Amino acid sequence: MSTPEATPGARRPSGRGSGLFRTKSVEQSILDTDEPDSRLRKDLTAWDLTIFGVAVVVGAGIFTLTARTAGNVAGPSVSLAFVFAAIACGLTAVCYAEFASTVPVAGSAYTYSYATFGELVAWIIGWDLILEFALAASVVAKGWSQYLGTVFGFESATVQWGSVTFDWGAVTLLVVLGVLLAVGTKVSSRVSAIAVAIKLGVIALVLVLGATYFKASNLSPYIPPSQPAEEGASGLHQSLFSFVTGAGNSNFGWYGLLAAASLVFFAFIGFDVVATAAEETKNPQKAVPRGILGSLLIVTVLYVAVTLVLTGMVPYTDLAGDNATLATAFAIHGVDWAKNVISIGALAGLTTVVMVLFLGQTRVLFAMARDGLLPRWLAHTGSRGTPVRLTVIVGVICCVLAGFVDFGTLEEMVNIGTLFAFVLVSVGVIVLRRTRPDLPRGFRVPWVPFVPILAVLSCLWLMVNLSVDTWLRFIVWMILGFVIYFAYGRRHSILGRTTPTPD
Repeated sequence: MSTPEATPGARRPSGRGSGLFRTKSVEQSILDTDEPDSRLRKDLTAWDLTIFGVAVVVGAGIFTLTARTAGNVAGPSVSLAFVFAAIACGLTAVCYAEFASTVPVAGSAYTYSYATFGELVAWIIGWDLILEFALAASVVAKGWSQYLGTVFGFESATVQWGSVTFDWGAVTLLVVLGVLLAVGTKVSSRVSAIAVAIKLGVIALVLVLGATYFKASNLSPYIPPSQPAEEGASGLHQSLFSFVTGAGNSNFGWYGLLAAASLVFFAFIGFDVVATAAEETKNPQKAVPRGILGSLLIVTVLYVAVTLVLTGMVPYTDLAGDNATLATAFAIHGVDWAKNVISIGALAGLTTVVMVLFLGQTRVLFAMARDGLLPRWLAHTGSRGTPVRLTVIVGVICCVLAGFVDFGTLEEMVNIGTLFAFVLVSVGVIVLRRTRPDLPRGFRVPWVPFVPILAVLSCLWLMVNLSVDTWLRFIVWMILGFVIYFAYGRRHSILGRTTPTPD
């Protein structure tokens, strides 16, 4: 892979600055990808990346989250909530696309932050991405385990050992996917393509069959009147926005619609994983932007179509409760067999979600280890061109989490971690345009700085609509990250050993 040509006045190849905010140059990041002991195999195309994007975004959320959000929070306007969330993701996606075409290196937001904000911020965002990918992979694996019992007709994929519950279904999935990822990214892409074809087929069936029961009258009122939230959705459990403004917590109405946008954002989690595979792509300058934007467009159309059909099939009040799914709407019309078909689609969908999140986690840790912020031996790739050691370690950690931990409301932690990364990437585009205008960019965000600023504002808005206790947990996680950085990362940083003092 060739490095960008530096122009007079460009930054030194290794990096610049000193202390906590020393930056790693784009040139050095790209040079590091050719180290023999930590080189990733370049096998992927734009089509592979698009499959990864659709694979990770279209999961069980389309079969469950759509119904529950419609019935409990937003009513028919849940389709508009998905549009709001998609706009926030789209604004951020173009920022990711520019970075990925400029810095085609593993690590995604971590690598981009290292080149723009410096080492401390890069560590923070890397630590944040660990929260996003590892927690999300474990949460989704547990969801996969629940659908496994539905599809194959047994009560539960868990066993009880005294007071300990072990989810063998989730662990089995993680072990199998870990082996596939260790074998090679291209093999993983082919498996994803098969699973994506299955779940898209199920979604097509849902849309065609559901349309036969569609009644426009069920979409009225599109934004139902506001209602007080149930008890328990107050205090630390209410959104930060409600807590600060004193507006109270409510379902439906405009507050419900905006809260729903923050909730359904979880359904879009993972499109940024496409950027982590940039280093393994044959033509990253063109393929990565196409993969990111193409997959986001496809999944947005699917989500909006499914929610419109769903809320047109039955009154939204029939979807109230924690157990509502797409199958609930079909059961109301006597189409009970649809439940099994939807479960198969969900099982296939969740398989690919866990696989791509697993992939993203290992690539972020790989980039951090290659920079010395984590032990360097973790960045070894071996003859297969994959970080096998990291894959095993991440697999073990996720198996412990998915096998023994009951996550409860921790899913929102994934949302806040992802949104925080999105904010930094969006700001980073503005910073890098000013500090390194000389860099060749395969894709350029239009109307800078307005688009990145809109991306930041939309992500911050979604963040303040998350609960107060989620913010408190996030702060605790960040504090733990600072402790680890100052105890290990700062002293072992390769850039810290090689970066000269500024002139």
